[in-house]
Amino acid sequence: MTSTTLERPPIPPAPAPPPAPTTRRRSPEERVNKRTSIAFFAVHLLPLLAIFTGITWKAVILGIVLFYGRMLFISGGYHRYFSHRSYRLARFPQFVVAFLGTTAAQKGPLWWAGHHRSHHKFTDHDGDPHSPRDGVFWSHVGWILCDKYNRTDTEAMKDFTRYPELRFLDKHDWIGPWALAITCYLIAGWSGLLIGFFASTVLLWHTTFSVNSWTHIVGRVRYVTTDTSKNSWFVALFTGGEGWHNNHHHYQASARQGFFWWELDTTYYVLKALSFVGIVKKLRTPPARARYAHRITA
Repeated sequence: MTSTTLERPPIPPAPAPPPAPTTRRRSPEERVNKRTSIAFFAVHLLPLLAIFTGITWKAVILGIVLFYGRMLFISGGYHRYFSHRSYRLARFPQFVVAFLGTTAAQKGPLWWAGHHRSHHKFTDHDGDPHSPRDGVFWSHVGWILCDKYNRTDTEAMKDFTRYPELRFLDKHDWIGPWALAITCYLIAGWSGLLIGFFASTVLLWHTTFSVNSWTHIVGRVRYVTTDTSKNSWFVALFTGGEGWHNNHHHYQASARQGFFWWELDTTYYVLKALSFVGIVKKLRTPPARARYAHRITA
């Protein structure tokens, strides 16, 4: 295939219109469980207690480090590794990535990846856990606060449920967050706990959730897909490259989601560096054919 062919592919068909917003009535298990959601909303208020404890620079720096550090384990671990297997890890580093991912307080790796696989299997249709067609609040956080998706989809995660240590972490997903919260207190006192841990955790939640909501509502479409996925440089900036969501839905097997050099993808850069020292193996990237197929914009 010549380079000219790659640069000027055949004009693809127009993208399918997004599914119409659903008007179906939610079942009881699809409604926000007010009782079990109290802790979630309470965590949002805890950083306000810093008006009594004060805010130290040590706590602020700790919060920034924990935000971007844990985002790496959600983006590169929970998402690109456990959900899509876009690279390979030996058993011990696999456990380390899973444990550090739990410190983000987004439940266990098997729960997270299992529901994400369902998202890709049924994107924007029945079976998608968090489609914006069911409302922005639902896609952002509502689906997490209902009872329907409490359980881990073990059928979708058979490739990883064979590891007892991963099943343990998934069942006891509270260990990581509690251990990190205590560590933050020991490092920087009450300010370290409230700002370093709780404030960075809340920001981490909503930045991660924005990939489910924002990048299916606002952004730019480069590739023809059967869903509403879009690219957002703004979301990519804060999520380590997860904002190149239309790219990702076009070619899910890639560990690199910023397909072109100008698309910032810091998670991929870290994975690439780890591949040089042999920790990450078989790192998948999009072939030229995939990068240029079905494009509707540059």
